[in-house]
Amino acid sequence: MGTISFRWTWRKSSRSAQGANCVEAARAGTLCAVRDSKSPESGILVVGIPVWHDLLRQVKAGVYDL
Repeated sequence: MGTISFRWTWRKSSRSAQGANCVEAARAGTLCAVRDSKSPESGILVVGIPVWHDLLRQVKAGVYDL
């Protein structure tokens, strides 16, 4: 496992209002990072932009029981 040094600008859905129980995402170059807003120090998951877009499409299509 390596170290990635980026200054991430975290965003969350406008539907989450001021709640802290959501997923935050950030983009840097060709990478997207995802973290838990209620525990941001617990780590991040970094994937390529195409992988992130595929996941979003699948979630919107109802592929996962969320």
